[in-house]
Amino acid sequence: MSEMKKDEIAEDQALMGDEGLEAEVIVDELEALRAERDEMRDRFMRALADAENIRKRGERDRREAEQYGGSKLARDMLPVYDNLKRALDAAGEETREQAKGLVEGIELTMKELITILGKHGVQPVVPEVGDAFDPQIHQAMFEAPVPGTKAGDIIQVMTEGFMLHERLLRPAQVGVSSTPKS
Repeated sequence: MSEMKKDEIAEDQALMGDEGLEAEVIVDELEALRAERDEMRDRFMRALADAENIRKRGERDRREAEQYGGSKLARDMLPVYDNLKRALDAAGEETREQAKGLVEGIELTMKELITILGKHGVQPVVPEVGDAFDPQIHQAMFEAPVPGTKAGDIIQVMTEGFMLHERLLRPAQVGVSSTPKS
């Protein structure tokens, strides 16, 4: 309480006697109630801010669960993609002629798998020979000096990589040139 108010109260007490004492008690109680009100208002504002932060975090967690909740299933489906790709790559012209229906069935299955993965945000990372190695999306399986390339160039692609929305699901496995600078 300010000095001025105390002085005023003391003067009022001298003039009013017991009534002044009651007024001082009422003023003290009023100040205590104001302090308690201010404290409660502060606690209320903090509780509101906490509730808003929890709501935002819950919304973010829900979005992430929606986008990335299927990442384990998608990761488990990638070997199926790899095996279908190997089967198509292994089928030469002669095999394609002899087992036209089988090869066509594998191709259709592969397209359907790619379509379904794409619907769920899974996109292939397909590096090309000659591209620069990017450790964010590529995994170097070996290094070898190859004439006509510079260090850090991709010289072979073993498997394609995949992104789930903006997260890396599996890096593309590549061979990288280690040709020293001439």
